[in-house]
Amino acid sequence: MIENTFGMDIMPENEHDRLNALRRYKITGTPSEASFDGIAKLATQIFNAPIALLSLVDAESVYFKANIGMGTTKETNRGQSLCSLAILDKKVTGFEDTLKEDILLTNPNVIGDFGLRFYAGAPLITHDGFMIGSLCVIDKHPRAFTAADRQILEGLARTAMDQIELRSSSIDKIDELEGVNITMATMQQRLLELNDEMELANDELYRTNSQLNKSYDLTVLLNKNLKKSERRFRSFIDKAPIAFAILKGRELVIEVANDMMLKLWHKTEVILGKPLAQALPELQGQPYLGILDDVFTTGQNYIGDTAYARLESMGELGDHYFDFTYEPLKNDEGETESIIVIANEVTERIKRNEHLEALNYQLEIALKAGELGSYNRDIRTGKMDCSETCKLNFGLTKNDRFDYDVLMQSIVPEHREMVYQKVQDAIQNKTTYHAEYLIRWPDGSLHWINASGLPKYDAEGNATHLIGVVADITKRKNYESQKDDFLGIASHELKTPVTGLKGTIQLLERFKDKTGSDIISRLIDQSAVNIKKIVTLVDDLLNMHRISEGQLHLEKTTFKASKILTSSCHNIISQGNHQVNITGDLDADIFADEQRLEQVLVNFVNNAVKYAPESREINITVEQLQDRIKITVKDQGEGINPAVQPFIFDRYYRANHEGKSYSGLGLGLYISAEIIKKHAGQIGVDSTVGLGSSFWFSIPLPTAEK
Repeated sequence: MIENTFGMDIMPENEHDRLNALRRYKITGTPSEASFDGIAKLATQIFNAPIALLSLVDAESVYFKANIGMGTTKETNRGQSLCSLAILDKKVTGFEDTLKEDILLTNPNVIGDFGLRFYAGAPLITHDGFMIGSLCVIDKHPRAFTAADRQILEGLARTAMDQIELRSSSIDKIDELEGVNITMATMQQRLLELNDEMELANDELYRTNSQLNKSYDLTVLLNKNLKKSERRFRSFIDKAPIAFAILKGRELVIEVANDMMLKLWHKTEVILGKPLAQALPELQGQPYLGILDDVFTTGQNYIGDTAYARLESMGELGDHYFDFTYEPLKNDEGETESIIVIANEVTERIKRNEHLEALNYQLEIALKAGELGSYNRDIRTGKMDCSETCKLNFGLTKNDRFDYDVLMQSIVPEHREMVYQKVQDAIQNKTTYHAEYLIRWPDGSLHWINASGLPKYDAEGNATHLIGVVADITKRKNYESQKDDFLGIASHELKTPVTGLKGTIQLLERFKDKTGSDIISRLIDQSAVNIKKIVTLVDDLLNMHRISEGQLHLEKTTFKASKILTSSCHNIISQGNHQVNITGDLDADIFADEQRLEQVLVNFVNNAVKYAPESREINITVEQLQDRIKITVKDQGEGINPAVQPFIFDRYYRANHEGKSYSGLGLGLYISAEIIKKHAGQIGVDSTVGLGSSFWFSIPLPTAEK
């Protein structure tokens, strides 16, 4: 409960909706802005009041968006602020002498040291009727406040509200207004100069007022200074950071048009004093002259949102879009005399939106062509907005319910944790989510899904949505399975003849020096090299088949790290083309399948030689971490593009090496990854283009393993 010093209910019946209306403007608690300070300053000048506030009434506090005369105060308690009363009535709330008001006799601002004796506040009314704050003038002396004063204050409050509306509609164009800020700074300096002039004028007026009778009608004094105030008002309007114009009479004669409005109209000051229809003949046939006539007749304001208009510039008509307000100015009898026009051009925003719509249309065509389903998951609620193709990929119709719970239930149990963890990793690390998993359709059939997504975050960095695409890859998976079966059978059938051929060539190598023919010796050497490549390919296929069938078995023993490091590098060292540097804890104990681990190291070292031939040094490091042992093979080659690094351990993946041709099936790193995974370890690559690559793996220490 907030403090209430008024002895009456200060909460409007629509308080909840009113607060929502206030917060949509995103203005409470923001720094002061010259445009609002100028309006408050203008109020102090017009009413000769020492204090003017542009206040915004929140749930418990009243924020001062503009503060003239109250020092550095930014906010106050709602239960003590008279602005809380100003939002209860759409008319001006005024107290000529606060000590004569019963509801104010316990208010600390009235009976305390501040000594508030006069208050007049006009509510800030939104376009949909909510009163979110007030423009008020305050004095520490009692004073009269006439009907004309009320009308002027209401007009200034409407101008302030129009500025708030325009500020809200233009908040996404702050960057474009940086140039205007320079103008605002100049205007602020000019306002300070005017303030100095006004202070001198106020001193003179004070001396004059002291000689007048206390009952002298304040309206007479205001009328005497009306022309002076009008000149200052025009100066303020001319330099204001909004497009502003006043159209006088039913003929809509352009009485005032500031620099911003002339720029929007693509005109110069020569149009001042001319009827709008004459100054902008291109408006004939467009609805705006008719709308202005209706505003003049009915006395009701009109707000236009992204309205289309054709305007002439450099002799040619162009398409433009505007947010604008038509506000009638009335005399004491309530008759419309003029119309205020406030406008903001949003053409660039509309063009960007049209461009985005075109891109969305192209994306939709691409998704359909690729049979991709799109989804947008609300991370907090689990609700999903999915395309029809997305639902079809899960065996559902476009009318079936499909949220995150339904998705997870459709995934086979052995894949659910993997999918959940990949989604969480993407959210926490702000990376792309990618997964392939098996699902069961409502009809019981099994299908493979390839899913990708990217998290979306709010201003506080909290993940709000996951947006992405899914594809049914069942056919591809079936083809891969058939290919794996074929390669498994082929590799088994090739193993025996290849082994025999290898033995034959090894026998021939023993006699090559006795043939007496250099050609025969060279052919035997070439055959030995080629049979070695064939044996490697067949072994890779056999290992891949064993992995696919879950038959990759390990025979673990305990051995020193130096043992496999020396044996895996022996062939490279013996050739003498590369220098291999082995450092680290070489006496560390390893509990693993020695042959399989050596196979991984040989693959790393051979790749360093194969893909980084200019890297004459290969560095191998052994690190004993808290519960794991890590081995890293680093080259100084070209490095690997970051875009392909996530796929480098995939089966059959072979990176593009800019026209260079390398032999192999793309299985080496895949098999290495599966061997390390079988050891409950981790495998990875760290690479920067131009600085080389580091391939590494880590497995549990013997104590952790056992």
